[in-house]
Amino acid sequence: MPRMIDLIRASAVPATLVQSAARGALSIPPAETLEILVYLARHNQVFGAQARMTLAGWDEKLALAAAADPKTPQEVLDYLIAPQNLRPKLLPALLENPAVPEPALVELAVKGSREVVEAMARSSRVAQTRSIRDALTSNANVIRLNEDQPDEPAAEMEVASTEISTALAEPELPAGVPQEGDPTQTERAEEGLEQEIGVYLRDHAAEIAAEEGKPFQPIGGIYEEGVAGGATPATNEAASAPPTVETPSPVALAAKKREEAELKRGSALQKISKLDVKGRIQLAMKGTKEERSILIRDGTKIVALAVLDSPKISDGEVEAFASQKNVLEAVLRGIPMKRRFAKHYPVIRNLVFNPRTPLDLSLSLMKNILVNDLRNLSGNKEVSDTVRKLAMKMFKQKSDTTKKHTD
Repeated sequence: MPRMIDLIRASAVPATLVQSAARGALSIPPAETLEILVYLARHNQVFGAQARMTLAGWDEKLALAAAADPKTPQEVLDYLIAPQNLRPKLLPALLENPAVPEPALVELAVKGSREVVEAMARSSRVAQTRSIRDALTSNANVIRLNEDQPDEPAAEMEVASTEISTALAEPELPAGVPQEGDPTQTERAEEGLEQEIGVYLRDHAAEIAAEEGKPFQPIGGIYEEGVAGGATPATNEAASAPPTVETPSPVALAAKKREEAELKRGSALQKISKLDVKGRIQLAMKGTKEERSILIRDGTKIVALAVLDSPKISDGEVEAFASQKNVLEAVLRGIPMKRRFAKHYPVIRNLVFNPRTPLDLSLSLMKNILVNDLRNLSGNKEVSDTVRKLAMKMFKQKSDTTKKHTD
């Protein structure tokens, strides 16, 4: 009897059965189901989106077993290792699987994120394969790879792994905030900040040189959502009223605060607009909260990402950045790459709810979303249809599991 995958390839089954296959609902072995899902995701225009959604939520243990098995069909491995489909937890198994072709790993080494680079730096296969090591060296996310020892690949990759891990590790609390009245600590904090800025400039020298002379161009406009000019009437009213010793009304106080904020923001914008790329990077790392809120929208990627490397940045600021629609996609991808932010639930939730977050990133983060938020996400019309459907599926699964445990 022919296998189901062969029947589907030959279009020898009804559409209703193919639809069930795209949902992963057929009573066949998981390995064959995975093969069918990948085939549909890549070749079927009708049920391909459903198959991709099912793959995004595929059981992690089953996916890990397939990623590590050299006997897994080549098309499945190609799908799993593709940058747009890659699940970070599968990467170590895929890297060591000899059936994963070397060219695919070379491509990943060139284009991979910092998380990918860190995983590849720990891989024994990468350490022993010159072409992959060379490709990894050209990745902009690699931090100071030791290129002075080309004949000692294992040592080179160990150095790279250590340095990358150090660069990715974030402090639990914002650094650079000295205790009040302690000049020695203030001096040390400033010296440490200058060193961090120097390291960032050195590590990204090639990117900075490529962007040299590029002026400040904010993504999606200057002002934050919710900051409007509606304060004018209240401000004028407050200005024209005769001076009294009475406590100002809440409306007048709010109007005054908005006016002060707008003046402060205007001053920061004037300051930023006069800076070159290096100047904006330095300001992003040691400037004020107001200046960071502007520079995170810089159209120059290397400047916007410097904001996330600032030791002064707070979790509250990052929560706001994760919700913004007027930042580069690179910023949204960079946020969960920082361990400090990745374990802060409001940040992850805001990223998933943000319609600007790349689809692959949203899908990979959804496993961390709580049940009630999954329910809200399933009804959120701003996010993609794929995210909504997967949210509903995961909500039902988690709800059923909770009921079983309760019973």
